[in-house]
Amino acid sequence: MNALARRATGLLLSTVILPFAAFAADPQPTHEFTLDNGLKVVVREDHRAPVVVSQVWYKVGSSYETPGQTGLSHALEHMMFKGSEKLGPGEASRILRDLGAEENAFTSDDYTGYYQVLARDRLPVAFELEADRMASLRLPAEEFSREIEVIKEERRLRTDDQPTAKAYERFSAMAYPASGYHTPTIGWMADLDRMTVEDLRHWYQSWYVPNNATLVVVGDVTPDEVKTLAQRFFGGIPKRPVPSAKLPLELAEPGLRQLTLHVRTQLPSLIYGFNVPSLATAKDPRTAHALRLISALLDGGYSARLSTRLEREQELVSGASTNYDAFARGDSLFVISATPNTQKNKTLADVEAGIWKLLEELKTTPPSAEELERVRAQVIAGLVYNRDSISSQATTIGQLESVGLSWKLIDNELDELKNVTPADIQKAASTYFTRERLSIAHVLPEEKAHE
Repeated sequence: MNALARRATGLLLSTVILPFAAFAADPQPTHEFTLDNGLKVVVREDHRAPVVVSQVWYKVGSSYETPGQTGLSHALEHMMFKGSEKLGPGEASRILRDLGAEENAFTSDDYTGYYQVLARDRLPVAFELEADRMASLRLPAEEFSREIEVIKEERRLRTDDQPTAKAYERFSAMAYPASGYHTPTIGWMADLDRMTVEDLRHWYQSWYVPNNATLVVVGDVTPDEVKTLAQRFFGGIPKRPVPSAKLPLELAEPGLRQLTLHVRTQLPSLIYGFNVPSLATAKDPRTAHALRLISALLDGGYSARLSTRLEREQELVSGASTNYDAFARGDSLFVISATPNTQKNKTLADVEAGIWKLLEELKTTPPSAEELERVRAQVIAGLVYNRDSISSQATTIGQLESVGLSWKLIDNELDELKNVTPADIQKAASTYFTRERLSIAHVLPEEKAHE
């Protein structure tokens, strides 16, 4: 769901522009309504196959957590499969498996989601199961005692024992000094050690209410049938007050921050992160769309500037990439990662100088109209292919709604990207690629004991 620009190559551009234009001009029929208890429902019709995806999104994630109580959103996601008023632990998953359905869940900084992909005539089953655990999750203490150990092991395997993940976690904690985005989604190990099932019960009761959720349904359905089913299964769940949730805003110019990490890796690497707005926090949405295009301009395939200049022409790096999440609830980061070409004896200092030269060029010289059109078409191509499936459409809608944006952006995004000019690219680079907004991580191989 993050970097959209790298999902297609220039060879495909001539074939995808026309279908995307048609997609934007004649969007899939999409409908929204809200039940009396505050549950928002978005239905997008896609009748190509007798299949439907059902997703429930809760507006809560790790950026809502506080120091000392991290990892609650992710742990609760695990416990949502451990039984409710109607079903015992794991029974909902067995029911769906017997129906041939696909199901899973996910937690991020900004939201927690649960989804099922199944035959259209099985949609009532998905609704009944989700409504049951929205209204009456059990949270058995003995299940929590087992599951928290599973989560700790997940943290060890995916973060503590993964040098790249560990480095990025430490980097993020530094790069977000003022907002909840410095908190890892899985939580810090010390907080997992002291988490209790009572903590999760309070978290569930605070946030898992219909007026803090969005139900997204995409596929071979009509809005009337979805509305009838939603009212039948979710309509009786009472609304409750939800705690206030402030946007995760950052300091505009936190100052230059630098971190050196020694991890179990063979090669050194560099992480640059600039504090920038997202679509949700930018004063002008064009700013965020310009940053999206800059990401593709720098790292959008073989002809992108990082690959062309730093990797092939100057042989400074063996690899480099960018990432910018425009769809965060709060302020975001524009990240550039690179690995020096050690075979050519290049250093982190060499790589930093090369990156700054590229960024300064963006500030002083706008891209040519031809280069910008190529990059823009590449981003559009990625959007087209990403949204071909009903699951991708649903996920985009749910994400937009959960971060305070509207699902309607899915249908007017092409126009927003088309309006970005070379001057907008130059302005965004000049505004945001400054030392005062920069966090730097030098990730180095572990030092030997005798050193």
